[in-house]
Amino acid sequence: MGYTVRPSGRLNPPESDDDAAAAAAQAAMAGQAGWYKPDASPSIDTVADLAVEARASIIRDGDWIEFGYDDEGDPKWSNQATAFYVAIAPFVRSGALHIEGEDGAQWSYTYVDGQITQQGWNGWDGSTEPFGEYVNLETLDNP
Repeated sequence: MGYTVRPSGRLNPPESDDDAAAAAAQAAMAGQAGWYKPDASPSIDTVADLAVEARASIIRDGDWIEFGYDDEGDPKWSNQATAFYVAIAPFVRSGALHIEGEDGAQWSYTYVDGQITQQGWNGWDGSTEPFGEYVNLETLDNP
């Protein structure tokens, strides 16, 4: 049950900000309903530690983190996943994250100097911006 996703991309949140970015992401995710429960989760100190909670595979390489498909977990999208990607934005200098949904929907988040912008239609909630309202895809295709 749920909406399976395949994330990919690279972001540049400096390694020196990793603790603060992880704390911001944990707080944001805890404020949304879903599977992530801070009290029930193992110790999480870094953004990469949150990979399973963000429904991705994350590898840190210096000041860059690379996202991939979590083929050993259960990569489902939720408001908690959205909260993760929005919460780390202030710590990201640059990069892009691409997401492909189980139905072929594709959207991405572009990060520039601590800001996040969504491109495309989120196949899980039908929004065109993080935590946005549902937008009818037919309306987008045929204005």
